[in-house]
Amino acid sequence: GLDRLARWVEPGVGWDDLVLPPTTDRRLRELALRARHREQVLGQWGMRPGGGRGRGVIALFAGESGTGKTMSAEVVAADLGMDLYVVDLSTVVDKYIGETEKNLERIFTEASAVNAVLLFDEADAIFGKRSEVKGAHDRHANIESAYLLQRMESFDGIAVLTTNLRANLDEAFTRRLDVVADFPVPDSGQRLALWERCLGDRLPRADDLDLAFCADRFELAGGSIRACAVTAAYLAAESGTPLTMGQLVTAVAQEYRKLGRLVLEGEFGPYLATATGA
Repeated sequence: GLDRLARWVEPGVGWDDLVLPPTTDRRLRELALRARHREQVLGQWGMRPGGGRGRGVIALFAGESGTGKTMSAEVVAADLGMDLYVVDLSTVVDKYIGETEKNLERIFTEASAVNAVLLFDEADAIFGKRSEVKGAHDRHANIESAYLLQRMESFDGIAVLTTNLRANLDEAFTRRLDVVADFPVPDSGQRLALWERCLGDRLPRADDLDLAFCADRFELAGGSIRACAVTAAYLAAESGTPLTMGQLVTAVAQEYRKLGRLVLEGEFGPYLATATGA
């Protein structure tokens, strides 16, 4: 079934778990309400979205990696009482002409049979700015994107596309979406909330833990903050002590290296020695 083509995610988060700007939150709630009321609006009231559209809802989530796009899709799915299936488009796109369409068709056919939100990750793989057709490959890429869009529009479920860079997507395509939500990198206030949320209230904290410093100095997205929190928790478990600032800074330094970022005094300040020893 769908499990071969997509990753099933059982939604385990709710609206309260999200730390997002108000505008993003409103877009997500709009997506949920469109999904919830489409039977009444399109069915009973006979409103017509035009363009041969089905009763589906198509959304685009745009933002850097780790800014909460997948988690937000999970929250919307949970709110609607639906499962979430994540499709990595870069694995669906096939170099053989016609194969991508077959893969996509299988996904949509299977998805129609289950009550699920479909999340197409890395939409840029198909919907990148369509180049001028210089050869068979370009023409084929344009056919794939046209096919996916047409198939999404006739789909009766909820389809969400994610992209790291909205500028990569062609305008003719974004105009055909119902909801577009931007996921910016969190500001320091949101980062503080994310640190609190990710560390939780069960992990013992040492007195020297300075989350305000972390939120202010380390410009990290939510996904990275969560990774740091987990790494730091392991360090605390190993040492048998409450979580210290040294352990948290060590975890952040490791995350910086993973992201290919430099560990600099401007950010780490008095904790630089701890960070460079990580």
